[in-house]
Amino acid sequence: MRGQYVHQASLLMATGSDPEAPGAAITLELCGSWEHEPPCPLAPHHTGHARDGNEVRLRVVFAAEPAKENEVRRRIGKALAGGTLTGPGGVKTNWTLQDSGPGVLTESEREQAERIGAAT
Repeated sequence: MRGQYVHQASLLMATGSDPEAPGAAITLELCGSWEHEPPCPLAPHHTGHARDGNEVRLRVVFAAEPAKENEVRRRIGKALAGGTLTGPGGVKTNWTLQDSGPGVLTESEREQAERIGAAT
């Protein structure tokens, strides 16, 4: 049975840069591609972001086998620590990772984790 988790992070990004780029970097690290048929091979996930000036806060909700939780978190951390993503069309987005680690699921995130975990 899959567990339900959230990983949170704080980044610094220049004003006007794409706050969805770090989530795309996470998807590349977890799935190997932005575009693939469901389910996600390692852990179904969703990345949400909130921007306040140059600070971008991420929350990655994911469902994974408990034995794979640390691997998923390691890969999320690796994607964010990389600090850059070149997206479609060659647009490069940079960020600086401030902090990253486990968070506590909100009720709506728990429901979201249940949905994405059941969709596989």
